Amino acid sequence: MRSISLDGEWQLFPVPPTHPPITHPCELPFCGIPPIRGIVPGNVELDLLHAGVIPDPFFGTNILRLKNYELHNWWYLKSFRTPEFEPGDRVVIRFEGVDTFATVWVNGNRAGSCDNMLIAHEFDITSLLRTGQDENELCVLLESPLARAGSHRYEPSVSGLPTNLEQAYVRKAPHMYGWDIMPRAVSAGLWRSVFLDVHRQPEIVDLFVRPYNVTADEAAIQFRWQIVAEPTDWEHCTVQVRGKCGASEFSHQESCRFIAGDFSVVVNKPYLWWPRGYGDPALYDTVFELLLDGEVVDSRRLMVGIRTITLERTDITLPDAPGEFVFRVNGERILVKGSNWVPADAFHSRDASRIPRIMDHVADVGCNMLRCWGGNVYEDHGFFDLCDQLGVMVWQDFAMACGRYPVDDAFAMQLRKEAEFIVRRLRNHPSLAIWAGDNECDEAYAGAGLDPNANRLTRAVLPEVLKRLDPWRPYIPSSPYYSPEAREYGTVEVMPERHLWGPRDYYKSRFYTEDRAHFVSEIGYHGCPSRSSLEKFLSPEALWPPERYEEWRIHAADTTPHPGVYAYRIALMSKQIAEVFGQTPETLDDFIVLSQIVQAEAKKYFVEMTRLRKWRKTGVLWWNLIDGWPQFSDAVMDYFYCPKLAYFYLRRVHQPVCVMVDEPEDWRCRVILGNDSLERVQGRFRIWDAATGETIWEGCGSAERNENTVLTAIPASRGQQRLLLIEWEVGGIKGGNHYLLGSPPFNGMWYREHLPAIAALPCGFDSLAVGK
Repeated sequence: MRSISLDGEWQLFPVPPTHPPITHPCELPFCGIPPIRGIVPGNVELDLLHAGVIPDPFFGTNILRLKNYELHNWWYLKSFRTPEFEPGDRVVIRFEGVDTFATVWVNGNRAGSCDNMLIAHEFDITSLLRTGQDENELCVLLESPLARAGSHRYEPSVSGLPTNLEQAYVRKAPHMYGWDIMPRAVSAGLWRSVFLDVHRQPEIVDLFVRPYNVTADEAAIQFRWQIVAEPTDWEHCTVQVRGKCGASEFSHQESCRFIAGDFSVVVNKPYLWWPRGYGDPALYDTVFELLLDGEVVDSRRLMVGIRTITLERTDITLPDAPGEFVFRVNGERILVKGSNWVPADAFHSRDASRIPRIMDHVADVGCNMLRCWGGNVYEDHGFFDLCDQLGVMVWQDFAMACGRYPVDDAFAMQLRKEAEFIVRRLRNHPSLAIWAGDNECDEAYAGAGLDPNANRLTRAVLPEVLKRLDPWRPYIPSSPYYSPEAREYGTVEVMPERHLWGPRDYYKSRFYTEDRAHFVSEIGYHGCPSRSSLEKFLSPEALWPPERYEEWRIHAADTTPHPGVYAYRIALMSKQIAEVFGQTPETLDDFIVLSQIVQAEAKKYFVEMTRLRKWRKTGVLWWNLIDGWPQFSDAVMDYFYCPKLAYFYLRRVHQPVCVMVDEPEDWRCRVILGNDSLERVQGRFRIWDAATGETIWEGCGSAERNENTVLTAIPASRGQQRLLLIEWEVGGIKGGNHYLLGSPPFNGMWYREHLPAIAALPCGFDSLAVGK
C-alpha cells in the first residue's frame, strides 16, 4: 500500500441551522457563506478561534459560547491530484477520525457516509477519480451530532448523566457532551489524519501476534496472517518474519498456499517484556513480509513483546472468604500502581501533540498501568507504542460510560463493528492487559434497580467479538463489574474491584480504611492548580474569592449557564482543606498551597494503604494524572503541565522499593519495607522527627522479591502530631518518604514550615515552587 497525506489546509464552510440546507457540494459556491481556513487534523472550534470568530474557549466563561455552534453543519473542501496507479489497483480514501456524521463526495459523486467518531473509515474512490494527474475535488459534510441525536426515541431503559443523555445513540466520545471532568464541547471535525491509499494485490490485510508458553528459557510466538491475492498467485506467495531484540533473534519463512494461515516461532532464552519496576519492557523489532515470486510486495513492522498477562479474579470477596483480583505477567503477581487516562485535550485533534509529553510524566511518576477510561476516544498507536516502550500496562474500557445504552439490534450492530475495528487495531500491543466492557454502566443499571447482567452489549456483543478476535486476553463486562453473584448480596462491599468515591471526606475516614476491595480502579481527591496556571484561564478580577465568580464554577466542569450538578466542586476543596487544617484559607495563595498539601497527603495515603496490605490489596489506579482542559480537579498535574504537590509525593511512593509507616495500632506504628520488584533487596534505613531531628529508628533490613517486610515498630499515638522523615539506601539508590502522624486538625503553618525538609529528601522537588 502507498499512502498520500491529505492533511493540512482545507476550506471550511460553517452552516448555521438558520441557513437554507446545503445538500450537495455544487451548492457551496453559491451559498453566500465565506469559507474559513480549516486545518486537518482539526476541530471546528480551533478553526473558528484561529479565524478570529470566537475567543479562546478555555479562558473565563468562553466555553459557554460553543453552545451556539452545536446545531451547525460543516462542509470541508479540498483539491488533490489523482495518484499514479495501474489497472487492478484500488484507490481508497481513509479517514482516521471523523467527528461524527459524515457524507463524502469526490468530484460531485457520493463516495459514502459514516457515523462513528471512534474508528477509521475507508471509501473506495477508484471509479470516481479524474484520469491522469488532474485535480479532484473532495468534499465532506459533517452534520450536527445534536440534531442527529434528536431523531431517536429515548425510552425509559436508556439513561445518561444529567447533562448528556444525547450521547446515548451517538458513537462519539461521551465526555464531549459535558462530564464532571470535561467541559461541554460537542465539536466536529476531521480530527485525525486523512490519506489516499493505493492498494495493489497481493497485500497483507490482517496480522495477529500472540506469545505463549513463555518461560525464561523458551517462548513461542504465534503469527496468524491473512492476505488478499488472486487465487492463481497463492502458490507463488511466501510469508516471512524476522525479529530482533539485542542479541536475541528469530525468523521463519513459509509458502502461503492459501489466503490465511498461521505458524509459530520458538525463541530460546527470550528477552521478556515486563511492567515498569519489574524488569525491562523488552521489545523485538519485527518485520512481517509478503513475497510474490521471491520479491517483497508488502510488509508490516511492529514491536513484539514476549510476555503473558492473566487476571486471576473472583466475582465476590467476603470477610471470611477473601476473593482476588490480581494481574500476573509472565506468571509473576504484579502490584498495580497507576492512574486513570482521561482525554488529553477537550479538542481531540490536539491529542497527538500532547501525548508524548504526558507519557514522559507517566514514566517519571512511576505508573505501571493506565486505565483508559470509557468516556474518552480510543487512543491510537502513538499512545500504545509509548506504553509498550515504557512498560506501562493498559486497561482499555470500551467507549461507554455512566449510562444505560440502547440494546436494540441497530445499536448492537454498530457497537460490534466498532469493537471489531478497535480490537484488530490494538490487540498486538504487549502493553494491552485487559478489555473492560464500559465504565460504570453496571452501576447505572443497579442504581435504577435493574439487573446489569441483562445488558446484551457487555454480556453478549463484546464478549462474542473478543472470543473471535482476541480470545486469550482478560475481559470484564464493566468497571466495576456487578456479577450475578455480587448482585445477590445486594451490596458493593462484596465486589473485588471498585471505584472509591463516596463522600470525599477525610482521606483516612472509615470509607477508605474499611473498604474490602482488592483492586481500586478509581479513587481521587481534589487539588487546586497553581497560581501561574489559574492566571492563564481565569480573568484577573475573578481570581479570588471563588464563591463570587462563576469562572471558578465553570472551570470545575460545571459548564452550564447556571449552577448545575457539578457546582459543588469548589466548595468541596474548601471543605477538604478545613477537614485537615481546621479552617478555610482567606487568601488565594494560602488556599492553593493548603489544597495541594491535602490532595498530596490523600493520594500518597491511597497508594500506601494498597502497598501496606500487599496481596490483600493488589492495585490502585488513582484519578488522575493530567487535565484535558484548565480546571479544578483530582488531577495531579494541570492542563498546562504544572505539577501539583501530589505529583511529587506519588513519585516517591510509586518507587519499586519504598519504606512506609502504617497507622498506629497498640501504641505502635509498623514500619514496612515494600519491595515491588523481582529482586531481593537489602539496605540501610533511618526515620527521624522533622521538628527535633531526633532519630526514631535506624538500622538495616531486607525484603524478599515482590514481598513486604516489617522492619520495626515505633512508639506512636494518635494523640500526637508529628512529621516523620524517612530515608534509605538500597542497592546504591537512595529513596525518601514521610509520614504525618496524628489526627486533624493540623496546623497549616506548621506543615508548611516543614515542607522544605520533605522536599529535600531523595527524589526531591522545589518546595518554593509549590502552588506558584
